[in-house]
Amino acid sequence: MLANRVSEDIERAIVNIATEFPAYGQQRAANELRKRGIIISEGGVRSVWVRNDLETFKKRLKALETKVMQDGIILTEEQLAALEKVKEQREAHGEIDTEHPGYLGSQVCDS
Repeated sequence: MLANRVSEDIERAIVNIATEFPAYGQQRAANELRKRGIIISEGGVRSVWVRNDLETFKKRLKALETKVMQDGIILTEEQLAALEKVKEQREAHGEIDTEHPGYLGSQVCDS
């Protein structure tokens, strides 16, 4: 094992927290892990998240969506709320999910 690296079991637990609670930041994730008997600093959580490309909320949601597609897991209320929050933010900023790029059209009617 390299210096400043956690064991594979702990790394796996940290990665799992990222998709289990995508809205959690590093400190909250470290606290949740502590409840499970895994003592790690928030900086340690960040290091693992960076190494696994999970350091932002958006990236953790993307990982959750991928996990749902691959494993067919059932989402928790908290996971659904996180996904819904992002969807609402996209729509508030004028981003709308469509089936295909350019699928949404507009029509001007003159009377």
